[in-house]
Amino acid sequence: MTAIEKLIDEQRAENPEFARIYEEERKKTKVAVALMLLREAEGLTQMQLAEKAGKPQSTIARIENGTMNVSINVLDEIAQSVNRTLEISFPRAI
Repeated sequence: MTAIEKLIDEQRAENPEFARIYEEERKKTKVAVALMLLREAEGLTQMQLAEKAGKPQSTIARIENGTMNVSINVLDEIAQSVNRTLEISFPRAI
């Protein structure tokens, strides 16, 4: 465990508000990275993906930069626009 990971774990244990915000941001970051990897795998720009999905480019940008708490429906529409299936899983907590 790195010093940063240790500090984060300590703060999460001591401060419920920090833990809540940390978890929210972690989820948004996972979605952001997944969408960016999908888009890049498809060889699309944000604008091209937005056009395929029928969304504004700003929606794709906000998801990718982690400022949008995106719905499952929007993610599913994006996935379908590139002939992909949205998959959701519940892995065991570490």
